[in-house]
Amino acid sequence: MSLIKEEFIREFIDIANEGYRKGWHERNGGNFSYRLKSKDIECIKPYLTYDKPFNKIGVSVPNLKGEYFLVTGSGKYFRNIPRKPEENIAVIEIDSTGDNYRIVWGLSKGGRPTSELPTHLMNHSVKKDITQNKHRVIYHCHPANIIALTFVLSLEDAVFTRELWEMATECPVVFPEGIGVVDWMVPGGRDIAVATSRLMEKYNVVIWAHHGIFASGQDFDETFGLVETVEKSAEILVKVLSMSNEKRQTITTENLRDLAKDFNVALPDEFLKRQCF
Repeated sequence: MSLIKEEFIREFIDIANEGYRKGWHERNGGNFSYRLKSKDIECIKPYLTYDKPFNKIGVSVPNLKGEYFLVTGSGKYFRNIPRKPEENIAVIEIDSTGDNYRIVWGLSKGGRPTSELPTHLMNHSVKKDITQNKHRVIYHCHPANIIALTFVLSLEDAVFTRELWEMATECPVVFPEGIGVVDWMVPGGRDIAVATSRLMEKYNVVIWAHHGIFASGQDFDETFGLVETVEKSAEILVKVLSMSNEKRQTITTENLRDLAKDFNVALPDEFLKRQCF
């Protein structure tokens, strides 16, 4: 059986395609990574090769040493992943120090992993520790509505969290910890990786101002569903703001407290205070 037919790779490809169909991956926009389980590695071991050199990650992630990741390629178009996965995605191995990686499968016509690899791996590093090894997926995309809001809302965690919580009843249940926001920074380097990973210690969703969104989850469905929920909430808010700059009614602080009680989730008090944008 071909490596491409393994279930986790098919799921990865399906999510990439669904994100493209939603318009979240224009041109070569966005990137995606999955930390392989031991059983995944065993299944694909016959297809891996270890003759390529190690390359610097640009950040140090010692708790990921020896781990394998399935990642999208730098400059690759998500629209091409379903048709030619072996040319557009790769499996990489982290070395014994956590400072370097090498490609062990994929990118068959050349290239390197996503330019956002430092951010992905630092996020994986944080989430591996704080979720007791449960989170394995990091997904970055460019949803139009959430990006639009970064031009009109204050770039503050509390503002984005409260405004998006109010747009749909399920939002405080789906992301009760809130949402983090990073001011505009040049992407692809160590600084933005560090800034994002610090917020990932607290949140599962981080917005990059005027750029896009990063999300973390245990599996593909959870992570993609989280982004869908945030972006739909953002779409509702964009429509509300386009109709009026004042809400006649909304989900109140007391409503949110009742919701938290019934669904057994903890909503931080800092976000329950009414925020103005």
